[in-house]
Amino acid sequence: MKRIFVMGIVTIAVLSGSSGVSAQRGTPTVTPTPIDDSQLQVSFTTVGGVDGASILRTTRTIPHWWGATLDPQDGITYGYNIVGADPSTCAGDACDVTVEVDITPIDLRIDGMTFRGSDVLGATLASPQFALNDYGFTPYATTDPWGLSKRGPGGVLSQEDAGISLQLQDATMRAQFGKTGASPYHLRLHPNVQPTVTIDVPQGQGLLFRNRRGVVGAFVELQWLGATLQHLDASADPTHLALYLTDDTIAGFRDGSCWCIQGFHGVLAAPPGAGSGSAHSNGNAPVQTFAWVSYLSPGVYARPDGGTYWAVQDILVLSHEISEWANDPFVSNLVGLTPAIPGFPQYGCSAYLETGDPAGSGGFAIGANTFRQGPNPNGTQSADGYYHPEDLVTLPWFLHLGPNLMSEPTQTPTVNVGRYTFMGSLEHWAPLNAPPPPCQ
Repeated sequence: MKRIFVMGIVTIAVLSGSSGVSAQRGTPTVTPTPIDDSQLQVSFTTVGGVDGASILRTTRTIPHWWGATLDPQDGITYGYNIVGADPSTCAGDACDVTVEVDITPIDLRIDGMTFRGSDVLGATLASPQFALNDYGFTPYATTDPWGLSKRGPGGVLSQEDAGISLQLQDATMRAQFGKTGASPYHLRLHPNVQPTVTIDVPQGQGLLFRNRRGVVGAFVELQWLGATLQHLDASADPTHLALYLTDDTIAGFRDGSCWCIQGFHGVLAAPPGAGSGSAHSNGNAPVQTFAWVSYLSPGVYARPDGGTYWAVQDILVLSHEISEWANDPFVSNLVGLTPAIPGFPQYGCSAYLETGDPAGSGGFAIGANTFRQGPNPNGTQSADGYYHPEDLVTLPWFLHLGPNLMSEPTQTPTVNVGRYTFMGSLEHWAPLNAPPPPCQ
């Protein structure tokens, strides 16, 4: 929800055979700080931004297209850059785009323990984000993403793509633009594993914590983490997405006011002018998109037996950040003011196309997860054998388009209009089943 801008360039919005909830990571040299569940919040942020949603005049970045839509609520036409091929104009093979994703596991060493992104790499690669699944049905979905966020019954999911094997982001983009079934439209991700980077967390920039379920995690200072990863971006390929993967790591502010960031996405552009005019690039400067995500063991957030924050485990953060990168790769897509969190006016209004934020901690179950599916350290059981992607809000919701005729129809036969989130009728949060009201 918070947006941090660093020097006006970067804006800051993660398979072993282990059966337990976490892997042995060493012996703490400092007693982990006990924290209450009320201190563990779920939030995300972005890093950087180019220069609004103008057409990015560079090929030295990921494949993308530019579009514009009239928002009937305020009468303004908003432009946006989105990853992949333009679904309204592409044809045949040109609709099928693959983006290279360079995954760098980050092993963090802090107070005698090591939190290894390399440990969770296999589970990440085997997850729906990169592996193929059928999205026609889900066994479970969140009951209320901004209330108790408990596990509820599932049902039909993307009915028009039932029986088709897809990656998660491919499935959500096809549903968003109504390019399902026999459509040649695809946005595929091809992972490339990079060498693991080991980072020692400096004193004062992080600490260990232990929650009620006995799970030990790492807390790091947000600005330090952002600056550290920005340094790694200097050697990344701008035509690829740079993805940094950590394990059970939460970022926030040193004063303890926020233990709440599990991922961010952003852009690093070569100044001045980014892709539209460096004096030494002939208008073709590199624009590097990147993301940091933390893979979460089941008991870090998820309460036992499908309780509160049920879906906040494994790849919920990854699915959130990948979706926001795909729909706003350069952190520049402005839309009409919408409530940042529907029904929670205290969080203010948002003018950014952040497709994961309004969905909160809502998600669904898909795929078979065999990683860290044992009990929590205190003997309770949060793992349930599935992966847990977040529900994601579609472009028509942000542009106040109603009834939505762009996206895949909802699963409700009597309401043959497009869905405003990927979960469609399985999304129980009423403000996400219609365009948002004016932001007060």
